[in-house]
Amino acid sequence: MVRLFVRHDVADYATWRKGYDEHDAMRSSGGVKNAEVYVSLDDGNDVTVIHDFDTADAAKAFVEAPELREIMKSIGVVSSPTIWFTEGS
Repeated sequence: MVRLFVRHDVADYATWRKGYDEHDAMRSSGGVKNAEVYVSLDDGNDVTVIHDFDTADAAKAFVEAPELREIMKSIGVVSSPTIWFTEGS
């Protein structure tokens, strides 16, 4: 299993979350097997998202999809995301 972490700031968490939830089909078709959302205790607009994939190739393809960048912008992501991948052992 490969785990993708994405951390970014959003303009308004409630607006972002509504938009995130509306794109569940895109995550499923992109190979996401599990998704979790965390919000900083210190800043309610500092969001970390975790997505699990079967392979590194699937995770990287998901991140590189132009559609993802468009969606992130449209739902209120206001900072460049910090992205990293891990692999379970």
